[in-house]
Amino acid sequence: MPITYYKLPNGLRVILSPDSTAPTVVTAVYYRIGFRVEPQDRTGFAHLFEHMMFQGSRNLGKMEFIRLVQENGGVLNGSTRFDFTNYFELLPSNKLETALWAEADRMKGLAITGENLENQQGVVINEVKSAIHNEPYGGFPWLWMPQYANSNWYNSHNFYGELKDIEAATLADVQAFFKTYYAPNNAALAIVGDFDPGEAQAMIAKYFSGIAPAELPPTPDIGEPRQEEEKIATRPDPLANRPALAFAYHMPPRNSPEYFAMGLLDQMLVQGDDSLLYQELVKKRGYTGDIGGAINELGNMFDYDGPMLYTVSLFHDASVPPAQIMAAVDTVVESLQSQPVAQNLLDRSITKMRSRLYDTMTEFGGFGRADLMACYALFDDDPSRIDSLETEFRKVTPQLIQSTAREYLRKTNRTVLLIDPGAPAAIEEVLQ
Repeated sequence: MPITYYKLPNGLRVILSPDSTAPTVVTAVYYRIGFRVEPQDRTGFAHLFEHMMFQGSRNLGKMEFIRLVQENGGVLNGSTRFDFTNYFELLPSNKLETALWAEADRMKGLAITGENLENQQGVVINEVKSAIHNEPYGGFPWLWMPQYANSNWYNSHNFYGELKDIEAATLADVQAFFKTYYAPNNAALAIVGDFDPGEAQAMIAKYFSGIAPAELPPTPDIGEPRQEEEKIATRPDPLANRPALAFAYHMPPRNSPEYFAMGLLDQMLVQGDDSLLYQELVKKRGYTGDIGGAINELGNMFDYDGPMLYTVSLFHDASVPPAQIMAAVDTVVESLQSQPVAQNLLDRSITKMRSRLYDTMTEFGGFGRADLMACYALFDDDPSRIDSLETEFRKVTPQLIQSTAREYLRKTNRTVLLIDPGAPAAIEEVLQ
């Protein structure tokens, strides 16, 4: 893909990838701060701060950023993930400069006021209540599984936020967080779409080059120890009307050969009606009506930098014991561990992965491509890695699939989470 990558003197990573398919352009700014490394007594703070980024900046009043984009025919959004917080706009091509000016304006300084903070604390608290506390299966399994499977606080805390921590956030907290992390040398700017790279570089220099870098704090240790025993946890849910089950395995190190093998194992096991677990649990045994799973449930297997879980989940009737479901899962997994997979199964998994990868790169007007390039710029200092992903998957052999399954799909690397609409102890005992 056409990629121009460079850095401004203040450290801002810039990735340009022109595509004239449609007269639109995506502008995406990624800051290397996610909920994984937020302050330990301020859970949910990274997400709260994402909301603050829409409350006004030096030249844009409260909510004016949103109106500016929408009135120019565009859409926008932001999100908080494990290792970054991102903001992006999809606009008509001739409005690229508008997006760059607006993003630079809030990178220079937010309207951090007590009124804005109090307002957004209320918004986030209500969001947590509606999406988690008052919703059947709220947070299952994406929010709860990391808390049971991981042992390092940075990977295992409630990243949506404990209500007491959100309420305790102060104006000084917000100001310090912005000054520390929302700086050009902690950010990547990706532009994808119908634009002229030379003109874009001139605009970027005009609006971003004068923003001062920050002194970044040391990166905390987010490593996870090797899991040596299977974990089983039960979580009661009074709003749920039937049981649910999820299981997760710790992933291999990112960008390792085993990491790419796990991506293909995911395709074999879970993705699509032809997947092994779908055929076993849905078609053959009728234990569930569907099965889902992902490496990194809050994004994809490429946009994180640190320990990660491969999580599979399903809903089932109370008449189907969890132990019976996991025994069927073990039968499928053991078939992958006992001998190298057939080449035709591996080839089909590569085809499925290739299809998903290119779907990702083209989704939402090019945002998917911007997402991957920004992450590889932030985490690897090399956005062109997106061009080698397909090659890495094609290097995977049946023997590597087998050895990866033996090490990473072992029971002692697994956490099982049960959602119980009834008595929590009863289900947990079934699996003992």
